[in-house]
Amino acid sequence: MRFTSRTSSDGVTEQFFTLDEIPGVLWTPEGAVGTRPLILLGHGGRQHKTAPHTVSRARRYAAEGFAVVAIDAPHHGDRPQNEEFGRIAAGMRAGMAAGENPGALVAGMHSYLAGQAVADWQTVLTAVQRLDQVGVGPVGYCGMSMGCGLGIPLIAAEPRIRAAVLGLLGVHGLAEDAARITVPVQFLVQWDDQLVPRDQGLALFDALASTEKTLHANPASTGMCRRSKWRVRCGSSSGI
Repeated sequence: MRFTSRTSSDGVTEQFFTLDEIPGVLWTPEGAVGTRPLILLGHGGRQHKTAPHTVSRARRYAAEGFAVVAIDAPHHGDRPQNEEFGRIAAGMRAGMAAGENPGALVAGMHSYLAGQAVADWQTVLTAVQRLDQVGVGPVGYCGMSMGCGLGIPLIAAEPRIRAAVLGLLGVHGLAEDAARITVPVQFLVQWDDQLVPRDQGLALFDALASTEKTLHANPASTGMCRRSKWRVRCGSSSGI
């Protein structure tokens, strides 16, 4: 892990890094020493590790004592995009414009990204837990929309993750992995979501095998509410 910059303000230290060509950011309490809970933040589609709402949440959690890490998903942010990704993205946009099922189209994109994203997160998690200011403490994952679509296969594959906050996504392509998740989960649904039909979001919640899971519904339907105004706190689930 190679740190490329370090700044501190308002009691939080922010460090940019690269690891095996994975760009990321680590936030910790200023002067942090010793083991602490770690939150992995997964960003949404067409976003990146330093999207404003990602940074604001990360800084808030770090100020409360957590370590927080975010990385650019494959083909997002500072990562290069290959021709196949461009073709899949163009096909998804064209399909949506033609009125095709958006859930199935989005699921196809997430399936393409998930294999590399899971491996990236596991590599970063291992490296971050070796740092003196993080250590091997409890780990949680927080991701909405694409962050949920890539987070569910990660949580299903990664036993170090002990709690999660997920949502704003339907069940397409995720039922099998969701059935392997048994950690506590808070799940967000926009009740009148224009992109994710209510029944699809509820079906994904039902597919989670967790015995400790809660559903949080918000009546909002606009894109802005979906992306930036959800109220579930990533640090509040059991186990972290």
